[in-house]
Amino acid sequence: MPDKENLKKQIIQAVEKVKETNPMAGSITNTVTINFVANTQLAVGGSAAMVYMPDEGELIAKSGGATYINVGTLFPIYEQTLPLTAKSLHDMGKPWVLDPVAIGIGSLRTDLLRKFKEFKPSVIRGNPSEIIALAGLWGLDGGAGESRVRGVDSTDSVNAAKAAAVSLAKYTGGAVAVSGETDLVTDGSIIAYSYGGSHFMEKITGAGCALGGVIAVYATAASPFIAALTGTAVFNLAGSRAEAKTDAPGSFQTQFIDELYKAAADEIADNQFDIIEI
Repeated sequence: MPDKENLKKQIIQAVEKVKETNPMAGSITNTVTINFVANTQLAVGGSAAMVYMPDEGELIAKSGGATYINVGTLFPIYEQTLPLTAKSLHDMGKPWVLDPVAIGIGSLRTDLLRKFKEFKPSVIRGNPSEIIALAGLWGLDGGAGESRVRGVDSTDSVNAAKAAAVSLAKYTGGAVAVSGETDLVTDGSIIAYSYGGSHFMEKITGAGCALGGVIAVYATAASPFIAALTGTAVFNLAGSRAEAKTDAPGSFQTQFIDELYKAAADEIADNQFDIIEI
């Protein structure tokens, strides 16, 4: 059985290193959520840079500590930007986080996500339906031939995506984070279930996108699995605390960013999670 106390120590180290070094984690992300993603990255101690153009993507790949790629809203230029950025990250051995938002909607999105297979993202973050669909697109165990994504929403449970998450993590050699009522994080050999969060996360735009951006921040300071687990833990902690202080989505979003900022390393590590071996 994995040593839970050792995992907590690694979470603390990741949080403290980020706060000390203010690392750059660039993003090519959903235009609906750019502001929220950037603000959450800043709140946990990172530095944000949001870009669109191919040369800019290549630049953040070279200069940043990690990069977040989210395919939620696509422009024609992304047909050049995203593969070039992902290839640069892979060739340089830089960590990067993929969010396969709305997989299955449109040929450009499908083609881009198919191309990403060879560039092996360090962390894949998505809802259960997205994780199942991506494993299917990449021809891996646990995947489905057709996407069951409804817009940006999932029609599957977190546990339904467990096999797909494990196979994706084994293929990439990194980690997968599946977001839901209880979050699942795996490196292909162990699974962590992380608890907390808030029902208000479903009432604001971009909670999942922001999580991907924050995981990228932690990926500058930790292994893919620890980065994914740390990002998930701080989101669940901040979500629980923000909900206790608010009663509506608008104020929740503001309070949530505040709670991300205020969360201490030991508090994040102590947020409830369970570990099982596969």
